[in-house]
Order: sequence, then C-alpha cells, then structure tokens
Amino acid sequence: MLDKLELLLNLARERHFGRAAEAAGVTQPTLSSAVKSLEEQFGVMIVVRGSRFQGFTPEGERILEWSRRLVTDARTMRQEVAALRQGLTGTLRLAVIPTALPFVAEITGPICGRHERVGFTVLSMTSDQILKSIEDFEVEAGITYLDAGVAARFAAVPLYEERYSLLVAPGGPLADRASVSWAEAGAMPLCLLTPDMQHRRLVERHLGQAGAAVAPRIESNSMIVLHTHVRTGRFASIMPARFAESMDRSGLMQAIPITEPTVSHAIGLVTTRREPQAPLVAALIAEARRHADPAPDPAAAARPGAA
Repeated sequence: MLDKLELLLNLARERHFGRAAEAAGVTQPTLSSAVKSLEEQFGVMIVVRGSRFQGFTPEGERILEWSRRLVTDARTMRQEVAALRQGLTGTLRLAVIPTALPFVAEITGPICGRHERVGFTVLSMTSDQILKSIEDFEVEAGITYLDAGVAARFAAVPLYEERYSLLVAPGGPLADRASVSWAEAGAMPLCLLTPDMQHRRLVERHLGQAGAAVAPRIESNSMIVLHTHVRTGRFASIMPARFAESMDRSGLMQAIPITEPTVSHAIGLVTTRREPQAPLVAALIAEARRHADPAPDPAAAARPGAA
C-alpha cells in the first residue's frame, strides 16, 4: 500500500496525472490504477472525477493527510535501519529563504564532510512556501524567520539574528559612510525582493517607520538580479548584513550597516515536531545547534523591530 500512497502524494504535488506519473517514474495508467485500487480499499472516492484532474474529495484530503504521515514514518524507519547497517545515508530536502542561502553551507558542509553517503537538495522558497512544504512533508526542514507563530507550530533552532545593510557599489553615493539611517537608505534608487518575500515585507515596515516611501526601481525574487543591478552603480539594495558581507568580499560591493534604529529578526532551522526525528534531520538539528549564534542577552527582546 505504501507504494500506492507515494503515487497519491505525487498526484497531490503535481495536480496533474501526466506530470505526477512522470515525476514518479511510472506510466499514467499505472498511477490511475493505483488511485482506483486505493479507492476500492477505502470504499470512498479519493479524486474528483472529470476529464482532467480537478482535485481531491473531502475523504481524499483526509487520506492525503494520513498518507503523508505514513510515508514519512516509513522513510524514517528505512533511514534508521540503514544508519545502523552502514552509517548515515540519504538525501535531505532543505528549503531556505533567499537571504539565508549564504549560511546554508555552514551546516550542510560539515555533515557531508563526515558522512560521504549523505547529500542535500537545497531549495530557495518564500517563508510561507517553506512552512507549507514542511507541513505537507515535501521537505524535511527549512531555514526561515522565527516568530511566535512558527515556534508554536514547529520544532525550531535559532541560528542568528538578521540585521540590515545598505549594499552599494564602491564610489557611489553614501559609499564613504560608516553607517546610514533607514530614511537615508529609503531615499536611494532601490532594488528589492518581490512583495511575496518576508524580507521585503520587513524592509517595507522599517522604511515606513522611518517615514520613507517604498518605491523600488527594480523588483525580483532573485538575489543575483539585485546584486548585478547594484554592481552597475545606479542602484542600491537593502540586504541582511550576513548576505551583504558575502557579496562584499570580492570588492565589487560595499555593505554599510543601517542604524537609527538598528533592527534585527531571528532566523532559524525549523522542522516538524516529532519523536524520534529521522536520522538525517537529527544530524541537521545537531549541526545547527553547534553553529547557532550565542543566545542573545535578556534585553534583546526590547530591540526595535526584533521578531
């Protein structure tokens, strides 16, 4: 039955019989037969019937919820048995907000160095997509913003505090400054992430609090697009300090801390609350804890804009 449930999960992910069959490496008749077999076993319709895929019935949605749990539990069991026999092995799917991508190698690299049979699939997603993908068991873990809502729903390991810098080309306006205010940053011709990104929403909030209008000249969901536009010297961007500093190392960029006020938001590793965790997830959590910034002082919660 597990094989059929996995095919059903492919259908839920692709929302199309042909694409789901292709993703699963089977023929479309095989997928259709698996769905029909499950319907006969449970005595309910799982898929809304029509000339094309139209969605799942209420009973089908409930079966999907259980399918995700069962398939995940089976994968965890296989990982544990394999780890006992030959050490840690397998591929972990990790979803990451774009601004945290430079951090990822700090935790994936050491794990790959210690376990030659371990690999990672790193996917760039918005914060909302990450949480949904974890809940739907489409990824095992994510790196995203931590807030009270996230901490209540997921197991979380705080990693670092995201602070902000103005990224400019050397020799451009404000390039000689040791720091700038949010109002000054808002007056620059800005390149920003698209509004569906949590980073963009936070930047808009802080610019608005400083009385600056938010009217970016360039918008993109790609950090590379923002980076290349800043390099022309015509634009600036507001980036997390950690990301901006990684861009600054080549000498093509200059990262200027944004103060007045200095604000920060917690970034962390999140995964489902479950015991035991899959061996790969447990290894990732342990590595994240080793690389996490020291716990902030008690006054941290009082910082303007702290998440």
